[in-house]
Amino acid sequence: MPYYTYITTNATKSTLYVGITNDIPSRILEHGLDAGTNKSFAGKYHCFNLIYYEEFKYVNDAIQREKEIKKWRREKKEQLIQSVNSDSRFLNEELGL
Repeated sequence: MPYYTYITTNATKSTLYVGITNDIPSRILEHGLDAGTNKSFAGKYHCFNLIYYEEFKYVNDAIQREKEIKKWRREKKEQLIQSVNSDSRFLNEELGL
């Protein structure tokens, strides 16, 4: 089973959220259902638009990468996103969401 480190954002791309999961479609749907609530950071800031993800074989590798990215400044996160998603388009539709 693969694991993923991912980055989501809100509609205006003003907030970034970094997380891990083993099921991106389900996790993105959960973020969408939490939108506008204070249940989580992603929910509070409406971060349910996927803009980046990496796949890992082992959960510990995904966790380590999440921790690494979370320490970065926004500019470095944006450079990472643009390295594979040059226009920072939302990838939700590619996952059937």
